[in-house]
Amino acid sequence: MPAQPLTPQAFLTLLAVACLFGANHVAARVALDHGMDVASAVAVRSLATALVVAGLALLAGVPWRFAPRHRRAMPAIGLLVGVQSLCLYSAVARIPVGLALLAFNTYPLWTALAAWLLYRHRPERAVLIAMPVILVGLALALDAGGAASGLGARAQWALIGAGVGFAVAAAAVFGLALVLTQHEAADLDGRVRTALTMTIVGALALAGALAQGGLRWPTAPAGWWGLVVLSLFYGTAITTMFTLLPRLGVVANSPVLNVEPVAALLMAWLVLGQAVSPTQGAGALLVVGAVM
Repeated sequence: MPAQPLTPQAFLTLLAVACLFGANHVAARVALDHGMDVASAVAVRSLATALVVAGLALLAGVPWRFAPRHRRAMPAIGLLVGVQSLCLYSAVARIPVGLALLAFNTYPLWTALAAWLLYRHRPERAVLIAMPVILVGLALALDAGGAASGLGARAQWALIGAGVGFAVAAAAVFGLALVLTQHEAADLDGRVRTALTMTIVGALALAGALAQGGLRWPTAPAGWWGLVVLSLFYGTAITTMFTLLPRLGVVANSPVLNVEPVAALLMAWLVLGQAVSPTQGAGALLVVGAVM
């Protein structure tokens, strides 16, 4: 689809979608802090979204026909998105939500690397220029040297290392999933692709939860609210991306969506009390600005 001018309506819709995605992760942290585990949260969110999107596709009369390459690629894409979801929620459970999403926001770099390794597509000049800027901004946002926290580099990485590792792993896996989607399944209707992907993700997460003794539900009312909100916000955001945005003539990966980490930082500060220093805030803006 050719790029279209960004109308005020489209801009506000994209901004709302970015905020919904950010709020989903804040709600996930609430649910995880009140008894739910990562696999259970991913399973509930994904299966609920799959049901809604599949229903919309059926109501719209979208054909569910798959070419042989779709049958080969979609299980792999679903597996990758499942790993990405588990890793990102694991990061959100360990470090401040906004910082986890900032580390995840390096996925354009991993996308470029995967495209080069798999399809020999050389990275664009803009990506090569943005790469060091994103990494510098990320180092500031994460307080890599431990200056803002006063802990020092070693203690700071002992505190955030696992969470950052999960977030970066989520970014790398998501970048690979995007490249496979673009080259192997781009001609498949977005609603069908999303419903199938979320079904695979939900089934994998459910199997993982059952293997660990069953679904773990929240142990407090706040956790239940977090579960309801994360499912509602994620489902609404992903459904909007694949139903409303095409009618607006806007490609789904508009740079406006990269406002998500900043929105999550603000919401995590208001809801969870997760504050960042001015230096970390400047790093966050640097990462988002470079990605956009």
